[in-house]
Amino acid sequence: MENKLKNKVLSGLFWKLMENGGNNGIQLIVSIVLTRLLVPDEYAVIALLSMFIMIANVFIQNGFTTALIQKKNADETDFSSIFYLNLVVSFILYGILFLAAPYIAEFYQRSEIIPGLRVLSIVLIIGSVNAIQNAVVVKQLKFRQLCYSGFASSILSGIVGISMAYIKPDYWALIAQQIVYQLVLAIFLWGFVKWRPKLLFSTERVKTLFHFGGKLLLSSVIDTIYTNIYGMVIGKRYSSSLSFYNKGDSYPLFISNNVNGAIQSVMLPALSLEQNNINKLKSMVRRSIVTSSFIMFPIMIGLAAVAKPLIAILLTDKWLPCVPYMQIMCFSYALWPIHTANLQAINAVGRSDIFLKLEIVKIMIGIVVLCISLPFGIMVMVAFKPVVSLISSFINAYPNKRLLNYSFGEQWKDIFPSFLLALIMGALVYAVQFLGLNVWATLLIQIGTGVVIYIGSAYLIKMECFFYLINTMNELRGKKQ
Repeated sequence: MENKLKNKVLSGLFWKLMENGGNNGIQLIVSIVLTRLLVPDEYAVIALLSMFIMIANVFIQNGFTTALIQKKNADETDFSSIFYLNLVVSFILYGILFLAAPYIAEFYQRSEIIPGLRVLSIVLIIGSVNAIQNAVVVKQLKFRQLCYSGFASSILSGIVGISMAYIKPDYWALIAQQIVYQLVLAIFLWGFVKWRPKLLFSTERVKTLFHFGGKLLLSSVIDTIYTNIYGMVIGKRYSSSLSFYNKGDSYPLFISNNVNGAIQSVMLPALSLEQNNINKLKSMVRRSIVTSSFIMFPIMIGLAAVAKPLIAILLTDKWLPCVPYMQIMCFSYALWPIHTANLQAINAVGRSDIFLKLEIVKIMIGIVVLCISLPFGIMVMVAFKPVVSLISSFINAYPNKRLLNYSFGEQWKDIFPSFLLALIMGALVYAVQFLGLNVWATLLIQIGTGVVIYIGSAYLIKMECFFYLINTMNELRGKKQ
């Protein structure tokens, strides 16, 4: 049974990483091309629109769908009920944003927000159709369908976005790309995933799922509002810096979503299967934290070290003001594996009440820090984000001292070797900039230096997580041959 679960987790993780790597890799290339074609001010518009879409999307993508995944015996009535509920909610949210668009445009003094938000909000309705199909795939740990669907969606939406940007370089190219992505994804998921909604709806089932999912939904709303509140404040008070902050945040977030998001998608259903075995849960959470930190720390610290030549090459010098934001956000996202693993363990044992309390405490701390730092300028505001992330990692870990007997101190003891090694690697990589080479030579030498130092050192000092990763990759390769 244990080997069967491990095989499903490894297979799911392989296809989730393939989906994230292929899908997001294509989207990254498309984003780079579009960024080079468009001026920063066009990105400021789409950044503002995306923040409101993200907040609205939480009501569709989070809470109830997570409850479906967590519930062991979810059946057709559960899935169909949430499908229809999501669809109704998406139309309500679309109507709210449609009516609110003029007021949002007036607040930010940008008239283009009105048509942009009214059109982009269509993704909410399309996304509500995709949400349950995603839940079916995740619950069964069958991520191959998501991989194929996401890959096709990224390619087709990228072609549309780039073509429109060449014809007329404005924010409508970005809006079209996002809508086409969701539409193509819906078509492919509908073809690949055999689940179909039935004429079933149970208010009692919705109430049961709401008992768990409602707290998660509220938690997600709080977290998403807090995550976007910096962009909202910057968009109002420092509007000329919004596009640079948004772009500096996007690349660390992209990498974090790839690595951490893949692990998160696979871990919740896997942990839920072992929710009654506390010792097994602790072992799985520890493995998740140690392994993902070993991967995340060098990537984030390395990205901060190479940020300047990387941006100059990929996006041209007009985007260099985003470099300091990118470097700061790298240190903030580096701690996400600790956040994710602890929160997924809390979800897996059905304690969404604790999850909600944690989110409330964290957002209160975050808002206090934001208010204190706001008078000192945008750089001070952003510089405090890694501090809040560190405090939040302790808050997220605190309940698991009781639930899993896995304390924050024990967790940091597990990941400290990876953190220290990544810091040393990052310092040496950053020093390459002072050799006076051109940007291409600097970047290539930095990347080569970082890979050799980190992997070579992990091999020489015989880090257990390094050899675990090697063995896992060998197992995956053996299963795919």
